[in-house]
Amino acid sequence: MAIDNNNPLEQQNNPEPNGSNSEASTRRRKKPRRDGKGSNTQSNKTSKTSLSKNKTRRGGKDASQDSHALATQAMDPNLNNLDIGDAEDNAAAEAEGGIKAIGDQRIIPFMKLEKPMALLSLLMVIGSIIAIAVNGLNLGLDFTGGVSADVRYEQPAEQVEVVKALADNGFDDAVVQYLGTRQELLVRLPPQSDNVDGLNASLSKALALPNNNVEISNVNIIGSQVGNDIYLSSVMALVLALACMLGYVALRFQFKLALGAVLSLFHDAIVTIGIFALFGFPFDLTVLAAILALIGYSINDTIVVYDRIRENFRRVRGITPRQTVDLSLTETLRRTIMTISTVLLVVLAMLFLGGEGLYWFSVALFIGLLAGTYSSTYIASSIPLRMGLSREDFIVKVKPEFEEEIATFNDPKMYEQD
Repeated sequence: MAIDNNNPLEQQNNPEPNGSNSEASTRRRKKPRRDGKGSNTQSNKTSKTSLSKNKTRRGGKDASQDSHALATQAMDPNLNNLDIGDAEDNAAAEAEGGIKAIGDQRIIPFMKLEKPMALLSLLMVIGSIIAIAVNGLNLGLDFTGGVSADVRYEQPAEQVEVVKALADNGFDDAVVQYLGTRQELLVRLPPQSDNVDGLNASLSKALALPNNNVEISNVNIIGSQVGNDIYLSSVMALVLALACMLGYVALRFQFKLALGAVLSLFHDAIVTIGIFALFGFPFDLTVLAAILALIGYSINDTIVVYDRIRENFRRVRGITPRQTVDLSLTETLRRTIMTISTVLLVVLAMLFLGGEGLYWFSVALFIGLLAGTYSSTYIASSIPLRMGLSREDFIVKVKPEFEEEIATFNDPKMYEQD
């Protein structure tokens, strides 16, 4: 039967002898695959569009290499039709050198500073551990034990005057905090040898200020054993918080991301504690509360980045895993800056206006926030990349609803001989 070459239907159904039925293959290429790899998505179009735009800006050797790579892939007749789009997109991503335009958005290459920031973080962690081991922590009365007294003055009193009056009477290293008003104060002292009655009389004499009578309503003696129990409970709370974060992120996202998140949280906590040990700042329950609050804040920021990384691995095609992480960090950069700015405003307000009771709490939060901002960007994101994070880690593999069953029928009549 003769084939009419002028009939378009005949040309579509009967390809040319050399097998280059480009229109039909293109039409088949546009049909989405069930696993999502061959779909003609918007990301493939934008990646090709951005490549053509960048070629006009770049000239010389780079442009010729990009065009040669894409032409080689397009002219290869042995490529699988379902993988042509992936090969072109991967070549385009590699040609961009880590800065690729997705639509009108330009990726910031955060991971170019991965190694310097990792080295900086490693040095800070090692230095913090050495400072803690050599200098130790300047533990407050909550951990070491001591004396606590509730004091009330007839007129408002200044903390500096109260501390000076105690030092003049032999009570050194006293900590004075306001309790709601400037007339009610909480006085903390290191362990003393006197009993409660003797301390009450001695403190009444030491706390007396000119033209300002004082009344001591309560005196408590905290033993060293109680302080030691509080210290151990605090360490266990910190370890338990990190373990719970590891389990949650591993269950909700992926184990590679969970390990990166926990290591970044450990980095934030150990750097903050190390700075307190290095400069001899007092470490009490308020500082411990700041570190636990810092862990909660840092994991929140990290979860936002991880959620965007997972979304982009599933949504964006044609870029490498490193570029996917850069794209995710670029998209969440504005949110990160706004969040850290608002939190720092509150911390600075507590630091300068919160008084003595919130001072070291604010200092610990300020140090931890600065460390947590870059750790959620470089540590929490670079560690999963080093562990081989890829798109396959986020693809949901759907099991077939049924498997084709092969049934055999043995008919005894088939074997009967006439």
